[in-house]
Amino acid sequence: MRYETLGAAGPQVPALILGCGNFGGIGSPIQFRGKGDSRDAAFGTMDAARDSGITMFDTADAYAGGISEQWIGEWLADRKAHNDIAVTTKVGGPTDAGSGLSRDHIRGQIDASLARLGVERVALYLAHGPDETVPIEETIGTFDELVAAGKIGAYGVSNVTAAQLSAATAVGRPVNVQNGYNLFDRLTQQDLWPVCRAGGVGFSAYSPLAGGLLTGKHRAGQPYAAGSRMALRPPELTDLSVDSAFRALPKLAELADGYGVPLTTLALAWVLTDPGVTSAVVGPRSPEHLKPLVAAVDLDLTADQRTELATVSNSNA
Repeated sequence: MRYETLGAAGPQVPALILGCGNFGGIGSPIQFRGKGDSRDAAFGTMDAARDSGITMFDTADAYAGGISEQWIGEWLADRKAHNDIAVTTKVGGPTDAGSGLSRDHIRGQIDASLARLGVERVALYLAHGPDETVPIEETIGTFDELVAAGKIGAYGVSNVTAAQLSAATAVGRPVNVQNGYNLFDRLTQQDLWPVCRAGGVGFSAYSPLAGGLLTGKHRAGQPYAAGSRMALRPPELTDLSVDSAFRALPKLAELADGYGVPLTTLALAWVLTDPGVTSAVVGPRSPEHLKPLVAAVDLDLTADQRTELATVSNSNA
C-alpha cells in the first residue's frame, strides 16, 4: 500500500480508503437500510482491508441510520484495532436526528458518531454535502471548534463545486475534498484541481468504479444482479448516460486484457495515477472483491495511457 499526507496539513492516508457505505444499507436512503452487507460480511471486509494495508475507513452518520458507524466501532473494539485504523466520518446527510450543517446539528452529531464508533476522536470529519441554508462561516467555524476540542483531527468537504470549495478555503483550512470521480464521471472535477492546489487541499475520489459499472460484470440489456449496487442505486454519471457507458465498456475491457489485468484494476489505476488524486474510496462487498482493487495501487499508467483510456471512455457517447 502507498501512503501520503492529505492536503497541506491533513492525516496520512493510504492510496485506498475503505468505504463503509454498504454496511447495513446502501448509503444514506432509508429505503435501503437492511439491503447492504451483513455484520459478518462487513467484519470480513474490514479484516481483509487491514491485512491489505488499508489504514483508513470512511463512513457517515447517515449510512444505514448509523449502523455503519456502529459496526466499525464494534469491529475496532473486537479486533483491538484502534491504533491500526483511522476513521473518517461525515455529517450533514439525512439522519433520524435531522440533517444540515448548522452549529447545533454538527455538535450533536459528532458526539453521536464518536459514541457509535467507540472513539474519542476521528482523524477526518467531512461535510457530507453543501447546505445553502447555513453560512459556510458557521459550518467551518464549528469544525475549527471541534479540532480545538480534540474531537476531530482535521476536516473537509464533499460533493462540492470549485466555487463551494473556494468559499470553504476562504474561511478555514479544509484538508480534503471528497467527490465522485471515475472514467465516466470526470469532467466536472477539472475545475477543482487549481482550487485544491492553491488551498493545500487533497482530493479523495469516491465511486472510482462508477458504482460497479466499471467492474465489467454488468452487461447492456441484461438485468443487474439482485442486491447489487447497480440494481439498487445505478450511478449518476455526469459525462455520459449509462447507455453510452455500456457502449464503451467492451473496448475498455479489451484494453484491460491487453494490460493483463481485470477492468476493475485498470479503471481504478486510471483514477489513482491522476496527479490531482490523493486517494480513492473503494467499497468492496467481500475480501475477494478487494484483491483487484489493491492490485491497482501498483499499476502505473503514463499520461498517454491515461489519455487513451479517457478517449475510449467517451468514444461511444
